[in-house]
Amino acid sequence: MGEKGRAVVVALDGPAGAGKSTIARRTAQALGFTLLDTGALYRVVALACEREGVTWNDEQAATAVADRVVRDRRMRLEPTEGSGMRILLDGVDVGGLIRTPSISMGASTVSAIGGVRQALLDVQRDFAKGVKGLVCEGRDIGTVIFPDADVKIFLTASVDERARRRHGEFLAKDPTMTLEQTREAVVARDAQDENRKVAPLRKADDAIVVDSTGADLEATVAKVIALARQKLGAGAEGER
Repeated sequence: MGEKGRAVVVALDGPAGAGKSTIARRTAQALGFTLLDTGALYRVVALACEREGVTWNDEQAATAVADRVVRDRRMRLEPTEGSGMRILLDGVDVGGLIRTPSISMGASTVSAIGGVRQALLDVQRDFAKGVKGLVCEGRDIGTVIFPDADVKIFLTASVDERARRRHGEFLAKDPTMTLEQTREAVVARDAQDENRKVAPLRKADDAIVVDSTGADLEATVAKVIALARQKLGAGAEGER
């Protein structure tokens, strides 16, 4: 276990399209750890707001939605086979519904609200209790959620590279989405994440930067896993 009785934590932070989700999942599998996609929590709050007719930038109303979702246990996180994570809202797996360009921007908007972040803080930290180890990906894992994480890595890539990666994902939801529109969405998301007053996207002082611009996914995954194992020591051999 890590410090203060929690699991060993590997924190992966970085901007949209940096490959955090895929790399976090593969790293969790290699280390035999559990995956925590923290961004999915904000996406669920954005979805819940949309369903309740609450505007994402209405701080008071959005905070109330987040408080209810947590208090009434309407949001549930479940580890899945292969070190993955399933997220449910009102008992329904909403993993597919929260991966749209619209909900992505909604998540960025509600995540800038202090009350929403506070409502979800303990949900994330509680998930680290009772598991062998946790690989967390988001934008403030190493700076706010788990500032004492055992391994901190900041994943990044150029805007053009990240737009190309996200374009296929966006096309699956909206066939009319152009690459330029995807690039604009990535730039807008970066600005929103970096300039928010509460827990803005930034690299932790002790994080290792991994820039995957022009790099093969497999090479980037291997590099992150090697860095994690090196930092964690001989105990992280990927054996369950």
